[in-house]
Amino acid sequence: MPSPSRTPARPQVDLPPPFQLVRLREVGDAFRHATTIAAEAGAGTLVYVGRFDLAEFAIVLEPDAPLSRARRAFYAGMVALRDALVAQAPPERPITFAWPDAIHVDGGLLGGGRLGWPPDSAESATPDWLVFGASIRTVGLGEREAGLRSLATALDEEGFEEAGSDRLIESFARHLMVTVDAWRANEFASVIATYLAHLTVEKGALPSLAGNGDLLIKWRGQREPDRHDLAAALAVPSWLDPATGGPRT
Repeated sequence: MPSPSRTPARPQVDLPPPFQLVRLREVGDAFRHATTIAAEAGAGTLVYVGRFDLAEFAIVLEPDAPLSRARRAFYAGMVALRDALVAQAPPERPITFAWPDAIHVDGGLLGGGRLGWPPDSAESATPDWLVFGASIRTVGLGEREAGLRSLATALDEEGFEEAGSDRLIESFARHLMVTVDAWRANEFASVIATYLAHLTVEKGALPSLAGNGDLLIKWRGQREPDRHDLAAALAVPSWLDPATGGPRT
């Protein structure tokens, strides 16, 4: 496992308190490393990898609810991630979610989020930690054929003001603080409403979330909604290419 290196006196990534930064080399895996050190490092530890083509990072969270409900923190992370992207995006550029974990810009897959928790945690028990991880493609692949719309995209291809990872990570940290504060103030419904407002669903579908974060899709004339299990969906990130460790192409 690669060894982390603490930032120098003048860090590339400037995080607000109470975040603590751990940087890995390019061959590192931010999500895996964060889940490995989560119990010892504690909440607010943000691990990131210094890759030129990806903004890859993971944050340790301290839940205060049973796992079955604490897992909803994933949506707070996704909303914070989208808000950070919106802050740098060109005007009126659509940034949407594909349930539960993928982020698209103007229809192209940009990246996504993932969630980890202690493998021995019971659904009815409060887990010692959660880890929200994200990977956003910052640099294009240079493989698009003329006249064809790729299924994948990158920040530089979409005209973002800052295509690098440092500013995105800083912005994410600040927006995450806002969503967490909303949760603590019993305003988590507003976070969920933001997520659902930017969720891509089939025409005619009415999405909502169950108390444990499962997606509920109601159709006209249907008595009971279709239910999609969040825990099962998070087990295998839909956007992740295992071969590269980044978003699918």
